[in-house]
Amino acid sequence: MKLLGVYANAFAIIIGSLIGAVVGGRLPEKYSDTVMKGTALAILTIGIKGTFKTDNLLVIIFSVVIGALIGEFFKIDDRLNALGEIAEKKFSNSKGEKSIANGFVSGSLLFAVGAMAITGSLESGLQNSHDTLYAKAVIDGVSSIVMASSLGIGMALSAITVLLYQGFIVLTAGFLSNYLSPLVISEMTAVGSVLIIAISLNMLGESKTKVANLLPGAFIPIFISGFFN
Repeated sequence: MKLLGVYANAFAIIIGSLIGAVVGGRLPEKYSDTVMKGTALAILTIGIKGTFKTDNLLVIIFSVVIGALIGEFFKIDDRLNALGEIAEKKFSNSKGEKSIANGFVSGSLLFAVGAMAITGSLESGLQNSHDTLYAKAVIDGVSSIVMASSLGIGMALSAITVLLYQGFIVLTAGFLSNYLSPLVISEMTAVGSVLIIAISLNMLGESKTKVANLLPGAFIPIFISGFFN
């Protein structure tokens, strides 16, 4: 079932938001921090495992390099951050009160607009493998507990955004998989796994990579894998 990972992700956000709204600010930060770091290590393992699906390391190297050039040219990371800032300003509550709209927008930006949402959804759509989205579900669940404690129950509504956004990517990737060779799909998965490694290193505080600028690289194998293999 291609959407299983998406459902798990949305469910984790809803449960986490409900817990956060009830618990409030009583959850010690050390617990959420430890869970996040542990999940980051699990994500790192998933990323390393995925890179072994390549038949030629040159495909990964050239895909990441070309993807980085494209991402930097179009400033994908900066544009996503700017989008988040515009939305936060539009829906922020100047009185500092909790609002459903603020929680919904903040949660949607946090959980849907990110490299892991895209790479995980591509993995689910292309290979029917949900490891990355399962890991993302854990991260989003913990994050929603922490954020809902301050932003309120509106965080739970962001699960709708996750369902629609990630579900669309999964179904689109699933449709494209009917027209892509197994070789191309494997190479796309391998390049996506490199991005997953970058995400985990960012979470561990070992790097500050603008992963969003590397996202175009996940699609480059469509054009170059035949040449190298």
